[in-house]
Amino acid sequence: MGRGQGPTPDTDVLVVGAGPAGLTTALQAQAHGASVRVVDRRPHLTRPSRALMLHARALEGLRPLAVTGELLSRADTTPEARLHLGRRIVEARLGHADLPDTAFPHLTLVRQADVEAVLWQALQERGVHVDWGVEFRGLGRGGVQPEGGMVRAQLYRDGGGREEHDARFLAGCDGQAGTVRSITGARWEGGPYRVEAVLADLELDGPLDPGVLHVAVGSAGLTFLFALGEGATWRMLATRPADPQPAALFGQLGPAVPPGEVERLVRVSGLGAAVRDVRWSAQVALQHRLASSFGVDPVFLAGDAAHAHSPAGGQGMNNGILDALNLGWKLGFASTAGGLLPELLSSYHQERRLAARQVLALTHVIFFGEASPHPAARLARSILPALAPVLPFLLRRQWLTSKGIRLLAQPFVRYRSSAVSIDGTPRSVRWPRPGDRLPDAPASVAGREVRLHDLTALPGVHLLLERDAGTDALDALALPARAGHSPLVHVHRLSSHPGRGVVAVRPDGYVGFSCGEADPAQVGDWLRLVGALPP
Repeated sequence: MGRGQGPTPDTDVLVVGAGPAGLTTALQAQAHGASVRVVDRRPHLTRPSRALMLHARALEGLRPLAVTGELLSRADTTPEARLHLGRRIVEARLGHADLPDTAFPHLTLVRQADVEAVLWQALQERGVHVDWGVEFRGLGRGGVQPEGGMVRAQLYRDGGGREEHDARFLAGCDGQAGTVRSITGARWEGGPYRVEAVLADLELDGPLDPGVLHVAVGSAGLTFLFALGEGATWRMLATRPADPQPAALFGQLGPAVPPGEVERLVRVSGLGAAVRDVRWSAQVALQHRLASSFGVDPVFLAGDAAHAHSPAGGQGMNNGILDALNLGWKLGFASTAGGLLPELLSSYHQERRLAARQVLALTHVIFFGEASPHPAARLARSILPALAPVLPFLLRRQWLTSKGIRLLAQPFVRYRSSAVSIDGTPRSVRWPRPGDRLPDAPASVAGREVRLHDLTALPGVHLLLERDAGTDALDALALPARAGHSPLVHVHRLSSHPGRGVVAVRPDGYVGFSCGEADPAQVGDWLRLVGALPP
């Protein structure tokens, strides 16, 4: 029995967890046709930030959801850093890099709390409200109902009150210690780090410029100080040997750190500052983990519920948002397609688990160099001051900065082997392969000079027609697929691109289909495969 033939769900998608991954999943699913409910066991939105950076791919993916403007208004997109190597200080400008294929060629420093506030406000404006103080504790009577294709979730509200909520899909975005993963049977592969993080909001005395990110690298580990504190001027992130028995669950903010220990971490960093006041602090146990499965229809995992990283490279929040951008449009289309879409739904695990494994490897290597107590890592950090004279020359090289910013934006993530990455016949040779990200580039449409990412900055699938492609049949494909909804298939003719081909860009910015001839039959087959058109 297909979807829509069984009992009627309360909502299409129930999202458990209102962090960046959960809020993005809800926004993306709602923008692509699903009804959504979000629950979180926290009593309210506000909490201290653990992440402080967004990269280009996350911003590109969020752009069609109309939130990037507000995010950038709260961010520093021209950060500067001072690398403290003993008595030597090396300046590094981390602002706009030479990256012509993105509208966001920079590191973006922004508090996780601000990211969550912007996403939450966007949901509010779309009529999707987060139910705070509501905890998911498992499956209710009937659990997963195969005939109706639904999940019956058991929810408990603070202060008493229990309810059961039926949804077509359950998105577990409830963190490293979340409940949803336990009901999927997924193994939590990996292990703890021998190093933990200490976060603190501080008032400092000393010569540190508040407009600069200060980084101290020593044989014992790493210390960051930057003026993005929430309870005070400065936020500190430092590493130290981990407690063999962590006082808090992995990935969650643990107990406060004694002020004397915070003062010691600042003192031994060599940054030359003195702690005047410790307003807030927490220890954070760190681990490297990957779920053996990111879910099977109708239960899915995203963000920290699916993978756990070190803080290295600022990848955790970004990777969760990229999970959500991938999962959300698929749940939206599957909710309203009127039938099962097995290839589309299974492609989420296929695509994002491989991506998470690659990112986990990257953060593992970076964190080893930054903070590992291993003798080789300690030795490498101890000789960095000797390299200080050549570092300014290297950091002034634009290509080096650009390479670093590009690497953090995950250019290696591709979905070429995905079930929904399809090469048409004849194969196109002028566009990225299906499964690759569509790079930004100049284009002309109806006499207007635009950028490709300007064209795709709306929810839905975007068909980019080359100049000489036929359009009569393709125009029909762009009609609204669902009564009462805006079109989710958009057609653009590129007068700047000669040829007769077509490329289909997925809602998350990746190429899903390309063909050297704009054959309506092949394009329609792919659109139906992903649920953008009715079967």
